[in-house]
Amino acid sequence: MKDAATQKLVVAISSRALFNLDESHRVYVSEGVEAYRKYQIDHEDELLEPGDAFSLVKKLLNLNTLIGKQRVEVILLSRNSADTGLRIFNSIEQHGLEIQKAAFCGGSSPYRYISAFNSHLFLSTDGQDVRKALENGIAAATILNSRQANVNDYKLRFAFDGDAVLFSDEAEKIYKTRGLEEFTRSEKLAAKEPLTGGPFRHFLAALHMLQQEFGPDDSPIRTCLVTARAAPAHERVVRTLREWQINIDESLFLGGEDKGAFLRAYDADVFFDDQQGHCESAREHVATGHVPHGVANQELAESQG
Repeated sequence: MKDAATQKLVVAISSRALFNLDESHRVYVSEGVEAYRKYQIDHEDELLEPGDAFSLVKKLLNLNTLIGKQRVEVILLSRNSADTGLRIFNSIEQHGLEIQKAAFCGGSSPYRYISAFNSHLFLSTDGQDVRKALENGIAAATILNSRQANVNDYKLRFAFDGDAVLFSDEAEKIYKTRGLEEFTRSEKLAAKEPLTGGPFRHFLAALHMLQQEFGPDDSPIRTCLVTARAAPAHERVVRTLREWQINIDESLFLGGEDKGAFLRAYDADVFFDDQQGHCESAREHVATGHVPHGVANQELAESQG
């Protein structure tokens, strides 16, 4: 957790998660760095269209207006140079986004600046940068291209998977290696033992702290746990959050049901899950961030290696 002097919620985001840079990225891939540089300079006064995390960022920054003080900060982290990144800052200004700090890394990975900015969360379209951030103890997710963005209102609705996201993957490892029956038995026996925190524990705590700026009935921030767990494996989750002194507004124990329709019903602004299959389903309904952490992603990396 951050100390009392840094109690702002800080979110770091890549330029390609914030804006749609597909065309310029195509130029980079097909024609190289110099052609990309020329393209960005030639088009630096053209407004970039919103990317998959744009709506989320806009709502996050709006919290400062609602609270009446600077309680949320968004940092831009980019592989661009300051030269090619001028178009990005021009678009930030034209869209009216209060983003003032940035790291332009000239082709290098920007992940090393995430901790220096005291970030609680890193959002990117680059899976490798996200994995490096997670390895360094920062909540991070790969923002997937989604067909949906919640622009219906000013409220922010976060949805989280449980195991390997909010919590460690200790229970998921049992499920993967020994099956559902043994998982259920183990979780029932350990019901009163709090789970170890996962990569998003501290981000959830920071959100919970920010919610306290509002009254109990008028907070624009809502949180939801969306987990494949079902009774009796629910009890350990409830007791863990109680031990952390964190309240989750809504909890969905789905017992293996597909999560997509439930996320749409909740009207999530973003959903974080460690399993690629769940993310592929969810992205059809809501903006989705894949968290490449835990046993499920270790198996995937090994199969691809």
